[in-house]
Amino acid sequence: MVNSPTGTDSLTLAQTLAAQLAIAPKDWHRLNRDRKVRAQEQAAAALVYLLKDEPEEALVRLQQAVGWLDKTLTAPPCPSHGSRQ
Repeated sequence: MVNSPTGTDSLTLAQTLAAQLAIAPKDWHRLNRDRKVRAQEQAAAALVYLLKDEPEEALVRLQQAVGWLDKTLTAPPCPSHGSRQ
């Protein structure tokens, strides 16, 4: 685990940031296609994995963040709505 010069646990800070940037269930439909929000969410998650010494998982999240930013990634349709008859 990495510590900052002030003694504050970097992993705890990263986890707090990731929690703040995660899309809340009540906001999911409004924000799930917002590229900036999704990239922030994935980049913060990547930082958590990196600090936990899980570089493979960090890389996956970083690639997703890049995909949101460069528009190569799009949100799938909401499974709860399915096909309307």
